[in-house]
Amino acid sequence: MGEIVGAGLVAHVPTIVLPPETRRELNEGREISLVPGLARIRSEVLDRLAPDTIVVFDTHWFTTVEFVVASHEHRSGRYTSDELPRGMSAVPYDFPGDRELALAWAAEADKVPDCWVTPIDDPYLPVHYPTINLLPFLQRDERWVSVSVCQTAEPRDFLTVGECLARAVERLDRRVVLLASGAMSHTFWSLRELRNHEASDPVHLYTAEAAAADRRILDAWAAGDHAAVVDGMPGYAAYKPEGRFGHYLTMLGALGGRACRAVGRPFSEYENSIGTAQIHVWFDRPEGGWTVGR
Repeated sequence: MGEIVGAGLVAHVPTIVLPPETRRELNEGREISLVPGLARIRSEVLDRLAPDTIVVFDTHWFTTVEFVVASHEHRSGRYTSDELPRGMSAVPYDFPGDRELALAWAAEADKVPDCWVTPIDDPYLPVHYPTINLLPFLQRDERWVSVSVCQTAEPRDFLTVGECLARAVERLDRRVVLLASGAMSHTFWSLRELRNHEASDPVHLYTAEAAAADRRILDAWAAGDHAAVVDGMPGYAAYKPEGRFGHYLTMLGALGGRACRAVGRPFSEYENSIGTAQIHVWFDRPEGGWTVGR
């Protein structure tokens, strides 16, 4: 019987894969906390948990009529970002997939009305940098599986797809870690302004109101109150969380949804990236299960 052994929301911003001197130049001479934060997640969390498979909810992989999960046995190649080719060009990647888990996930979704998950192993299926940028910091020998964010989905859809993943994991002999790869509030400064807002200090976030909304989410996570986050999604949507916050919501669905009581602990500072809010937050599995009370 498989289990989800850990989960986290992680930032994937292109800055993390820039050369160290460039990162410091953009950040008033200081390292951004996201980089050592990822190193700590690897050494303090993943090395201890020893997962067999890492599932990435990828906020740059938008699908429209269904959720798609990569079902390849293995993926390798070179990645160049069409968004930012100057900073992410011909990046090599090579990792085993988990076809068995992808197929089991889709099979569980088939049992649920109004839930659509399609496994795809097309060798030309693109990869995206919310997955690729994590690999230099977090990859060891685990299988890696990416899943899309359906851009027409509502919070209940994301939660349901996550529930199906949890049931699929239970059917298999797996230790699985979930990574919600994406930002919190997510509005960029305009082109003529953004170069004045590249430092990580939260003062550069797009609006104070967006930052306050993010802080309310972080406070709820620190209290293990995921129900408050779910219930507050209609208001939080006004601040355009990345991927409709589908990365977090799908992860949460796999952890028990509103009933989840996992406490979030930060592995970085709460930082700006040209207007958007970035942070790493890890959710340890509570003793006894994801939905055990505080």
